[in-house]
Amino acid sequence: MVERGRNEEHRAASPLELFFDLCFVVAVAQGGVELVHAVAQGHTGDGVISYARVFFAIWWAWMNFTWFASAYDNDDVIYRVVTLVQIAGVLVLAAGVSRAFEDDDFTVVWLGYLVMRLAMAAHWLRAARASGGAERTVALRYAGGILVCQIGWLGLMFAPGGVAQDLVFLAMALLEMCVPLFAERNRQTSWHPHHIAERYGLFTIIVLGETISAATIAVKSGVEEHDALGELLPIAAGGLLLVFAAWWIYFAVPIHDRLRSNRQAFVWGYGHYLIFASAAAIGAGIEVAVEQAVGEAHLSTTAAAAAVTVPAAVFLLMVWALHARYFKEGAAQQLTLPVSALVVLGCTFAGHWAVLAAGIVATLTVATGTTLSARAARAGRAERVA
Repeated sequence: MVERGRNEEHRAASPLELFFDLCFVVAVAQGGVELVHAVAQGHTGDGVISYARVFFAIWWAWMNFTWFASAYDNDDVIYRVVTLVQIAGVLVLAAGVSRAFEDDDFTVVWLGYLVMRLAMAAHWLRAARASGGAERTVALRYAGGILVCQIGWLGLMFAPGGVAQDLVFLAMALLEMCVPLFAERNRQTSWHPHHIAERYGLFTIIVLGETISAATIAVKSGVEEHDALGELLPIAAGGLLLVFAAWWIYFAVPIHDRLRSNRQAFVWGYGHYLIFASAAAIGAGIEVAVEQAVGEAHLSTTAAAAAVTVPAAVFLLMVWALHARYFKEGAAQQLTLPVSALVVLGCTFAGHWAVLAAGIVATLTVATGTTLSARAARAGRAERVA
């Protein structure tokens, strides 16, 4: 198993990678379901913390494999089998999500994570065996760091609940994120910028698709069980507009051109934790809004609206911060997404129309951004002609 070329042409996601993403979103969906239950029952704080923990485990395992595969994917039998073991691990993790949310019992989650991380360490050890010099050192650092961190995660199961458990999680999450920085401090792996950008984009699409699926099921249930089409139509329309706008905004710029070094790529890659988590949380929020509208959620209209508007605002801000701002010219273009995020937050107080109002704001954001970009392009062409 040797590194692939960084400048390899036509580098695209493989069928195995697409299958990998799809299975990981099953775990994301389970986290979303439990988040809906927690928020709907009035346990928003605990639900968000548990969601952040579970989502980190899913996202970090997905991200580690994604960057490894970008540098080392040889698609042979051993590689495929080890990757399928990772998929099995995330499905085990997904089976333990409910217990993690309800009882702070992370035993099954830890076991699933163990399977994924052992498989990931096996990938790196295989790469180390086939390489030498600095490349071998990087691979061994990755394998060792993964195994040490996995032992450290045992503290999450044995720590008492509450603040102590939160501190253990925070410490271990930071330690995990330091492993790539340590492993590649002297030599960068040969990840492929276009391939990485495509992989992240595909996972964003799958997460947004899961959001639409969850919201559709919630609206369908509300209509069939409560005959509440009038109350749910604004939520359904607003949610759909939000997801459409989220897709448009994310893919408005070709980010792969900026991923040239580890410094740029690590900030961009790590920041996607909030992009992926907020995108998935939008779907959970729509479900909460539906349950509140039909009288099944124990929270106010404003709180239910916030379950949608807060993650939507986070998504807009993070997309702007990570890559959109690098392609904006002038104050008007730069301020479009941050201002939109603030207005979306303001929609929280629009009562039963909050989700629809947020969807309209997101749609206007797309229209504004498209118009400003077109004007800038025309002005640039005019200058070149002159």
